[in-house]
Amino acid sequence: QVQLVESGGGLVQAGGSLRLSCAASGTIFSIRTMGWYRQAPGNQRELVAVITSDESTTYADSVKGRFTISRDNGKNTVYLQMNSLKAEDTAVYYCNAYVRPVVTQLVRVYWGQGTQVTVSS
Repeated sequence: QVQLVESGGGLVQAGGSLRLSCAASGTIFSIRTMGWYRQAPGNQRELVAVITSDESTTYADSVKGRFTISRDNGKNTVYLQMNSLKAEDTAVYYCNAYVRPVVTQLVRVYWGQGTQVTVSS
């Protein structure tokens, strides 16, 4: 079993910063792409940023220049540094990871439980 646990969400004023963390634990042979997604009320879940195992990154246009994704492979953890936050960044943020639990198994995608980010204007 693999678990992803997010932390770091909360309430912040517009223009402020937050740093989200997501730690993977359990039976893990390797982790490929890790990412952050978000879902605001009434909206579909959308990609925020992803980072591959060789640390290539992709960002949604709406967060480019403000958010930075990074990972610590030794800790099986992905981070999302969010700066210059806007009210429209308010959402539940979810992390995911493509994990090969053991060398003989296929890669599967796992999701965290989500963490609320609220930006007051």
